[in-house]
Amino acid sequence: MVMLDWPVEEKQAFLKQQFEAQHKYYHQVFKKAAFDLVLLDGRPAGRLYVDRREDEIRVIDIALLPEHRGRGIGGKLMGDVLAEGQKAGKPVRIHVERNNPALHLYHRLGFQPVEDQGVYHLMEWRPKLPGE
Repeated sequence: MVMLDWPVEEKQAFLKQQFEAQHKYYHQVFKKAAFDLVLLDGRPAGRLYVDRREDEIRVIDIALLPEHRGRGIGGKLMGDVLAEGQKAGKPVRIHVERNNPALHLYHRLGFQPVEDQGVYHLMEWRPKLPGE
């Protein structure tokens, strides 16, 4: 949005429209998904959509504002989701774009690619079994 020569009000209106369209889509497709606004010091820092299914926990979307990336926040959020998966004995899955810089984070957390879907990898983390 920085590259566009639009007034600030137009940029904000455009971004609001895009967010609302995506939010509506997520709730139409993932009817039981939870949407969490990520706050840092009481201010919005990002968002997290998670669909808790019978057989898995699916991270639909995780996004942080640019100024909050690379500070461990995404790792903490994903760590919380993985702890939930471990407690429930469910795998955690996420679609990740091939060129997403966070791909390294997912590998570090133990996610493995399970399906190549063109632009995206479906990645999966599996809970540890007792004794592992």
